[in-house]
Amino acid sequence: MKPASKSTFGILGESPAIQTVIRQIEQVAPTDISVLLQGESGVGKDVTAKAIHSQSLRKEGPLVIVNCGAIPEGIIESELFGHEKGAFTGAHEARMGYFEKANGGTIFLDEIGDTPKNVQVKLLRVLETGDFFRVGSSKASQSDVRVIAASHRDLWAMVKEGTFREDLYYRLDTVKIKLPALRERTEDILPLFRTFASEFAAKYDSSFRGFTEDAEELLLSYRWPGNIRELKNVAEQLIVLEKSQTVDKTRLQKYLKGRQHLGSTDHLPSVHATERQGGYQQDDEFRAGHNDHASEFQFLLKAMLDVRTEITELKRMMANWFMGSWNQPQSTYTPALPAPQSHPIDPNDLTSHLRPSDRPSLNPEDGTSDSKKDDHHSETVDSSESPWGGNAPEDPMEYLRSAQWNEGEFPSLEALERTVIERALETFEGNRRKASTALGISERTLYRKIDQYGLDS
Repeated sequence: MKPASKSTFGILGESPAIQTVIRQIEQVAPTDISVLLQGESGVGKDVTAKAIHSQSLRKEGPLVIVNCGAIPEGIIESELFGHEKGAFTGAHEARMGYFEKANGGTIFLDEIGDTPKNVQVKLLRVLETGDFFRVGSSKASQSDVRVIAASHRDLWAMVKEGTFREDLYYRLDTVKIKLPALRERTEDILPLFRTFASEFAAKYDSSFRGFTEDAEELLLSYRWPGNIRELKNVAEQLIVLEKSQTVDKTRLQKYLKGRQHLGSTDHLPSVHATERQGGYQQDDEFRAGHNDHASEFQFLLKAMLDVRTEITELKRMMANWFMGSWNQPQSTYTPALPAPQSHPIDPNDLTSHLRPSDRPSLNPEDGTSDSKKDDHHSETVDSSESPWGGNAPEDPMEYLRSAQWNEGEFPSLEALERTVIERALETFEGNRRKASTALGISERTLYRKIDQYGLDS
């Protein structure tokens, strides 16, 4: 049996990609500089944070690990900064927050992209000055901590979307360490599997007899969407359920999630590629799973075209919903959304993206759309009551269902969303819990939308 994977600071692997990460850890660990870890779920961000702390000057101090995405929005501020007795219902005694517990050591803020924007302001303050306030206290407290943050999401993209504060991003992004996905370090897959299998064999009093050549090929070709975490879970399952057996391809396949081989498109949304006998199936080159850049580019273009079509449908359905649902009794449920259409998409014919009932009907005499004869109705609508301006007709439902809109005439999704949220808050007299229930979204999402659109003033 070949040797298991080499460990450095608890990080397994000898590939160039992981060695680059190890060198970055060696450079930043002795400093107090903030570090941002980015990578897919399961790549080992928590292990990297522990490695940085273990090599730092604060290694004798505590390492506090906080999963920001797992803390409910209503209590995250209290969890991070603590609270005073009587600060809120149930606060029977004063409590230290994570920043106080990490004083003199390191705090690891995992999935920091999931923190609400009002908490992001307070995080920025404590990162810059070390000052924070317990919930219910007017006295500033101090905490001397080193901050390591992590996210599987693109924080800069969130900044541009307005869901993450730009100033906090720059404060965290002092040093960024990109952790590679397991499929980007294929030379580590087999040694890692051997290491985990040996550990679990000792734990469960079993044995690991290795794997066949075809099993090795499958391990290397699999995409590992769950990365190291998934690899470790598969190794444990094999040791427990296939006890003392040589791992072959047949046994291994039972524990892998679908096919998801490198170069395959199984992990991507399916699209209608080729019409055959009234149905649709993928092109042969995609079905064969060729790892060809040209094919991937073509595939993505087709997928983007489908997305564009779905967005058009979504705008229409959302407009129909919000204009009609408020006139119905509260006990009436919103009808189900229309089923997706199966007609082929012609990128050169925008009308092919519309349902047959929505396509403009032309007057055979003058070649104009029938609905254009009713344009004078649009002048009678107060622009303050319409999310798309002052050109809406008297019958908004008929206008929204019409299909002769030009590209620039669609009401924006933001305008529709803002109007729906405003109407919900008005209907329920500002009760955000009832409004979120009626809208079918979480209360946390509603709070974020209210902040985004400035509706809390």
